[in-house]
Amino acid sequence: MTEKVPVFYSNIWEEEAEADNPFAAKACYSHGYDVYGELLHKASWFEYLLLQFTGEKPKAQQAHLLERVAIAIANPGMRDASVRAAMNSGVSRATHAATLMAALAIGAGQYGGSHEVYLCLQRWQHCGLDKNKWLTQLVIQDDGQQTDIWLPIEHIAGFDPHGESCPTPVLQTLALLSSIKTDGALMWLQTHRLFLEQEVGYPLAMSGVIAAAFYDLGLDEHQASMLYLMLRLPGAATHALEQRGVGWKKFPFVGHQIELTDDPNAQQLTVNGDRA
Repeated sequence: MTEKVPVFYSNIWEEEAEADNPFAAKACYSHGYDVYGELLHKASWFEYLLLQFTGEKPKAQQAHLLERVAIAIANPGMRDASVRAAMNSGVSRATHAATLMAALAIGAGQYGGSHEVYLCLQRWQHCGLDKNKWLTQLVIQDDGQQTDIWLPIEHIAGFDPHGESCPTPVLQTLALLSSIKTDGALMWLQTHRLFLEQEVGYPLAMSGVIAAAFYDLGLDEHQASMLYLMLRLPGAATHALEQRGVGWKKFPFVGHQIELTDDPNAQQLTVNGDRA
């Protein structure tokens, strides 16, 4: 009986095996493009990234837009919960994989996380640039998934329920991105931001801006959610590495609240009532 060779089916990737090693690739093709013979020499990182996700050779404007998005969210800062999760992991000297997984776990949520972007993309797909449709959609969303996976969201996706006014970095990011893509969701959001904020009752969040950018790039909600998770990891990684070097005694919220009554490192032994 002839043993069947397993076959993997993919529309995005193709490989040719080396003649002397079936486990090594001689050539790799992404959506028909030779990765090491062509893309490695000619494509930018963001052109290649968009090719991976969309299957189409991106225009220069699209690659530039994604590059600016990546800069805007590469380091969400220490106020962001996913970054703080990575910092907690880093200061404990956990493995690097565990640190990134901590950031991903918290960053996947629906308050500033990737699931919020997912919900925003669904709203853009439904409303487009139709102001009347937006008026009917500016409500707390229920995506219909089982509540043991995602609890019902408690605020309107893409807006910050704890904010009083739109943060300066959000305004700066929206202004810059809408100047790159002047005929889509970003420009519409720039034009109608104040109106939307008045209807919602609280300000636009960075997640709302990035969701509009992903919509302009032609990504669906699954692609946008995954890419959002990936692009936010550099900040989580660098903050975690910094805290790993600083140590827990200087770590915010932890070090000053911990007192060791029996510290083996102190090596203070009492002999006949005297300290050795």
